[in-house]
Amino acid sequence: MAPPGGGTIPAAPASPVAPAAAAPAHDGAACSQPGCAGTIADGYCDTCGMAAAPGSSAPAASAPASSRAASVPAPDGSPCAQPGCTGTIADGYCDTCGMAGVTSAGPQVVVPGPGVPGEMPDDVSVATSSARIGSAAFGSARAGAGSVATRRARDASSRLRAARIGAGLTSVPPAPSVDPSAALNPDPQVPENKRFCSKCGKPVGRGRDGKPGRTEGFCAHCRQQFSFTPKLRPGDLVAGQYEMVGALAHGGLGWIYLGRDKNVSDRWVVLKGLLNSGDPDALAAAIAEQQFLAQVEHPLIVEIYNFVTHEGAGYIVMEYVGGRSLKQLLKDRMKAKGGLYDPLPLDQALAFCLEILPAFSYLHDLGLVYCDFKPDNMIQVGDALKLIDLGGVRRIDDDESAIYGTVGYQAPEVAQVGPSIASDIYTIGRTLLVLAMEFRGYQGTYLHTLPPPEQTPLFARHDSLYWLAAKCCAPDPADRFASVDELRTQMLGVLREVVAEQTTGTALTSASSVLFHAPTTSRSVLGWEQLPGLREDTTDPQHAWLSGIGATDPAERLRVLTDQAPEQSPEVRLARAQECLRLENPALAQQVAAELLAEDPWEWRALWVDGLAAVQAGQWDRAQSAFNAVYQQVPGELAPKLALAVACERGGAPGVAEGLYETCARTDASYVAPAAFGMARVRAEWGDASGAVAALDLVPRTSRGYPESRQLRAEVLLGHARGSGSGDVRALDQAMRSIQSVELDQATLGDYTVRILEEALDAVTGGARPGHGATVGTYDATEAGLRAGIEQAYRTLARDASDVERRVELVNRANAVRAWSLT
Repeated sequence: MAPPGGGTIPAAPASPVAPAAAAPAHDGAACSQPGCAGTIADGYCDTCGMAAAPGSSAPAASAPASSRAASVPAPDGSPCAQPGCTGTIADGYCDTCGMAGVTSAGPQVVVPGPGVPGEMPDDVSVATSSARIGSAAFGSARAGAGSVATRRARDASSRLRAARIGAGLTSVPPAPSVDPSAALNPDPQVPENKRFCSKCGKPVGRGRDGKPGRTEGFCAHCRQQFSFTPKLRPGDLVAGQYEMVGALAHGGLGWIYLGRDKNVSDRWVVLKGLLNSGDPDALAAAIAEQQFLAQVEHPLIVEIYNFVTHEGAGYIVMEYVGGRSLKQLLKDRMKAKGGLYDPLPLDQALAFCLEILPAFSYLHDLGLVYCDFKPDNMIQVGDALKLIDLGGVRRIDDDESAIYGTVGYQAPEVAQVGPSIASDIYTIGRTLLVLAMEFRGYQGTYLHTLPPPEQTPLFARHDSLYWLAAKCCAPDPADRFASVDELRTQMLGVLREVVAEQTTGTALTSASSVLFHAPTTSRSVLGWEQLPGLREDTTDPQHAWLSGIGATDPAERLRVLTDQAPEQSPEVRLARAQECLRLENPALAQQVAAELLAEDPWEWRALWVDGLAAVQAGQWDRAQSAFNAVYQQVPGELAPKLALAVACERGGAPGVAEGLYETCARTDASYVAPAAFGMARVRAEWGDASGAVAALDLVPRTSRGYPESRQLRAEVLLGHARGSGSGDVRALDQAMRSIQSVELDQATLGDYTVRILEEALDAVTGGARPGHGATVGTYDATEAGLRAGIEQAYRTLARDASDVERRVELVNRANAVRAWSLT
């Protein structure tokens, strides 16, 4: 191998020879980085900032060369040289591992070193390594060695970090930081109007005859001892570790103190003691809290550090959460509004509840229930949220511990059957409503009910919110959401609707549903088969068997599903109903749905199938009833809203249909086209041509339904022009431009052109004055221009007509409309 300039590379010496020491490139030398035109100064390039490449005392052509043994083919029968392989070489390849047979025994050949053209060593990757490519100087390299320049303080991460609360759909203002010492209660006393016996609930410690009430004593009704006096004072050292700073507040189970942990960097801690150390139930609850929280570790739940005693009293040591409770947030808003109740914006209330739901899922997975959820127990810390005050937490199967809850939030069945996941979901629904609206009477008139929607503006405006709250707070626990995860899925859908209502235009993005497929059609007419389909339940015991059915004929599939299924599981029955619909037998589909409902009255998918069958049979009242029931069970889903809109449109409730179509169109991009067509039909039926046109204009150009939307737009405008009596040339101009804006076959385009231009000709000859320069599409809005356009359209249709008689007829029409002259 010859080096540049000719000559022969000398053979490598028999023994390794140490290369000559590389000397750094001298100042003023050209930088060796590819593409850089800088020079070396103080050992670094003054342009790219890279260190100077080591120089050599010898010319480049005589640089020391690296060497390796040449690989030569191994003879047949020799052992394979691959590590761990015991095969032999046959025909040049190993008969075991299949690798080419090579041996390193052979003459030494020289391989050019770095910088010398030639073959690269095997252990160097040329194609994928960017280390061989120069880069522009940046940061400290550009600042230069020994520079005093510091990194510019630019918080670029602030625009990349999304707020935690809001699920990426909305934003919630962060809570201001709170100085722990400023949160202290300067006068730690329990107000007399909040002193109640912890056993019987009767008032205690009340003043009489102008004298203040006692803070310690015995209940006059049940003789239970009470004490509302804080036991810890500033400066007290609890358990030799926690120095008290003062009292923060009092809660349902005890006084809450602020302290510092002297063993861990003086960190702030909270100690929670008993409100009444002589109350066995309160003592048991405090101990239970400590035991449960020992196993609870979740970022949304306050952390418990320790459980200690001091002077015979027990205290729980927990994380200090220096934020603001949502109850305090409501109080601050009310104060800022001059004493008028000012609920949170609905999207923020939903965002707060959505954020805290994973904490409930975590507790429920541990077999625990929270029991006492309310705005007081959610603390906002910056843009995060914490669940605090777990004093009421208990095991789901605990039938003996005292039950703690708050009037207005606690589920009605708790007193009889105890708390459950369903009762936790009840408290979540009540808390959401207290945050989102002025829920008057929630602790009285509507203690266990909801106010009527027609009397509640928030419910009247947000139908989905009402059904979400109604399902959370259903009187029967079995009618509530089965899990917090199920609730979260639907609450997220409701939040999407609420946020969409606050924006203009239609939805630009889509969100996949776990229950329904997206609409598969963009046509103007929706039948049962075009409505969104149910997603398969992969947890169904017969899911695998169903996937293996090879028959495609509906009748054959129905026979297999009916006679050969190992079990008539819900998915099998739903598949049977689907095949009945494909066979156009809606009565049999409804019979299968009835079987499924008889087995499980809460199986809303059976109602969905019943509704589809009713659509197929034209039973619009039944379809409305079925789809409305599905809507109430999954209020965050758009599929039942679209289906209900179709049933209402065809069943004599166009006003309801229009509202549902509008909700679908602005919430999810997959629903825009079918919902826009539905709105247009409803409005056109009302005679609202401009509204129908506006609805059709919602269909995006990227939709497969866009060409049809332009045709329907032309039909609406053409009908409007005919209904105006004298003809509306401007409407006809828009109609013509609608069909000219899309690609149509010649027959369809010619037919529309003739119809629109003939209507315009009748208007012009009837006295309409469109004005100077007016056009109908690309045709002048004059009698001559319109006649010429009609004639041209007829002759184009005649040229493409396959039937001779039809062709003659079209030519005669062209001649009849032609503007004749005597010249």
